[in-house]
Amino acid sequence: MPRSNRPRRPVSGKSGAASGRAAGRKGSSEVPELDLERARAGIARRESAPDGDWMVRTMTARNAEKTYICPECSTAVLPGVAHLVVWKDDHLFGAAAGLAERRHWHTNCWMTRSYRYR
Repeated sequence: MPRSNRPRRPVSGKSGAASGRAAGRKGSSEVPELDLERARAGIARRESAPDGDWMVRTMTARNAEKTYICPECSTAVLPGVAHLVVWKDDHLFGAAAGLAERRHWHTNCWMTRSYRYR
């Protein structure tokens, strides 16, 4: 006889998550779903280049809510477009000053940037 694909009813007196075979196991509590896009976007990575050390964080299309001007091509980074947030890691006045001067770059502009001194 084929199996039924319908969800099983919880046993009376027990919650739906702990019903059935999982009820007897230790540590069978619900685990929240991992949001991979949020996890990927929140971590800054360090990049070294001829023009210094940079911290680079990916801004996903879902999180891009404002319009910025890309410093390389001087065009707008529109809302809803994935891009990079970049700041100087070895800033002369410290890490806080570098973070305050962060800029939003198109991903392609950052990858193909020229290393001229500004």
